Amino acid sequence: MEKREVLKLVDHTLLSQSATWEEIRQILDDALEFEAASACIPAAYVKPAAEYVEGKLPICTVIGFPNGYSTTAVKVCETKDAIANGADEIDMVINIGFLKDKRYQEVEDEIRQIHEACGQKILKVIIETCLLTEEEKIKMCEIVTNAGAEYIKTSTGFSTSGATFADVELMRKHVGKNVKIKAAGGISSFADAEEFMRLGADRLGTSRLVKIMKNTDAITGY
Repeated sequence: MEKREVLKLVDHTLLSQSATWEEIRQILDDALEFEAASACIPAAYVKPAAEYVEGKLPICTVIGFPNGYSTTAVKVCETKDAIANGADEIDMVINIGFLKDKRYQEVEDEIRQIHEACGQKILKVIIETCLLTEEEKIKMCEIVTNAGAEYIKTSTGFSTSGATFADVELMRKHVGKNVKIKAAGGISSFADAEEFMRLGADRLGTSRLVKIMKNTDAITGY
């Protein structure tokens, strides 16, 4: 697959605590130039980002990030605020402790409430695979499917590790047919990106592929 085709499936991401508007604006410019699927940025920058891109690029932001243990009410409030400010896509973090306590219905209900708050916008559910057992990953595939979210997502990129090939392969086997998969965290090459896609990833969360592309373009003059 051509590299620019891969980039069309990338949520070009900057979520560092120290991100400045100048850095966010560069992410937006790069995402526009390389026709990324979206730009994934902190909620505080959603409004100016949406105004800056003028509808030419979907704006994605994160909710309950990165730990997931805010109350449902807070997450719903965050979601509504982000949508009101111009967010097109929401990536939420589940309450991992609730999952481990087998409070499955509460986890599902929270996803449902956030999905409802999204209206017609896209919801991606981050399950932080590096902290879960295989049984828990499979259970989350079931829960996300039942809750009606559009995507299940591997990782925040802020925990012990990011996406793995094995996790994406497992998710593809167990998630419902209407749920897409986003691999995120640690995707550092186009070869890895293509393998994630081959295994079933529909979206990739990373900033490195655009950086690689920019460096390649500078070297080749393309």
